[in-house]
Amino acid sequence: MARPSGEREQLTLFRALPIEDMAPRDAQDLMAYPFFSLAKSRRVVPIRFDAGAVSLTVEGVPEHGIATIWDADVLIWAASQIVQARDEGRPTSRLVAATPYEILRFAQRGTGRTEYLALRASLDRLQSTTVQTSIRQAGRRMHRFSWINEWREHVRPDGRSDGIELILPDWFYSGVIDNALVLTLDRTYFQLTGGIERWLYRLVRKHGGRQRHGWRFELRYLHAKSGCLQRYRDFVLHLRALAQRQALPGYRLVVERIGTAEWLTFRRDACDELSTETWDEAVDGVGTDSGDRRRRAREIDGARLGRSPAPNLLEAAPRNDSGPS
Repeated sequence: MARPSGEREQLTLFRALPIEDMAPRDAQDLMAYPFFSLAKSRRVVPIRFDAGAVSLTVEGVPEHGIATIWDADVLIWAASQIVQARDEGRPTSRLVAATPYEILRFAQRGTGRTEYLALRASLDRLQSTTVQTSIRQAGRRMHRFSWINEWREHVRPDGRSDGIELILPDWFYSGVIDNALVLTLDRTYFQLTGGIERWLYRLVRKHGGRQRHGWRFELRYLHAKSGCLQRYRDFVLHLRALAQRQALPGYRLVVERIGTAEWLTFRRDACDELSTETWDEAVDGVGTDSGDRRRRAREIDGARLGRSPAPNLLEAAPRNDSGPS
């Protein structure tokens, strides 16, 4: 009796390209919203975020917990592979084959047994974490998926790994293959050790790209947008420390008080030459309006999350809109 064909049998295998000189790329949706745990300890409390037309819920299982921002390095590697192959005119696929060594090297990690076991744990968390979101869905429809549909490892007779295969979800793959939804990261991103550091860099990179006068966020809104479980006052102290150290590559950070609220402002470092693969929208609405990326973005619902982000640091005063404009 013939075995029913599964998803794997329906996909063409894409073998990973050499990583030398491959620029790290990230999906803008993943940079803009709280899809990952920022803690190194296991998190099982769901992440929930609602603002305007954007809704998302991220859940994990007790055994593995929610995928972390360090686990997301695997997705950055996958996005980089897909974009590189596409730009070279090579066929791509959601079914990707590579070696653990290649992924670890790309993420600037060691290649010993400890790092290898950590990578396996990352793959387990990515596979067992589920996301439900309205992003890039028409109207308020929801799309539910895991970061990895499935993965498997090939093992040599001596017990050593002979490579892995993983299947990426269509939601992630379609966002990456669309050039307008991918940005290049600074290579030193992988050297950032803190969860909030990594999250903030990705958020700042997404919003601060080509904005001449920078960008800013109200701190209470940032706290909600991070999805972290840290108390607000501890979160603010953390941001102040990052601004004091100027910890993010390519950007200058300032925490300042405007009116009755505190804001984080950031702008591109004048010496930074990081290339941008695509135009940046200085908005939260990328991909939320049925793929209409050219529409002027709507600001986040200020009544729910506090003040809306203001795109221009030269504004006389922060806006406090009650809904999309």
